[in-house]
Amino acid sequence: MYQFSYAEIMEDNVADAKSRERQALDRSIELLKAARDAPDYSRAAIEALFYTRRVWIRFIEDLRQPENELNVELRANLISIALWILKECEKIRRRQSDNFQGLIDVTTIIRDGLK
Repeated sequence: MYQFSYAEIMEDNVADAKSRERQALDRSIELLKAARDAPDYSRAAIEALFYTRRVWIRFIEDLRQPENELNVELRANLISIALWILKECEKIRRRQSDNFQGLIDVTTIIRDGLK
């Protein structure tokens, strides 16, 4: 019987977590593109903003945890990006902006960095 080492198990858990994060960001990008392409402020916009906010709030919660193994500077930078995304979502929700493309671009960069 083969026994997995702790390092192998932890590596698999990190890979699984990154895969789930990529999937969440993929879905956010998909919803944001639909909202960008919809006329005016539509149900697609509401759904995209709600989902995107939930994803990034969850990322902030995770990044704030002392158990998070990313270095402090990277965590701080990601939290700053998350806060910008949340502010942009709020501006769009208030119809003070329609910067869906900016949200798409930043989210795509972050998603592509998860390897």
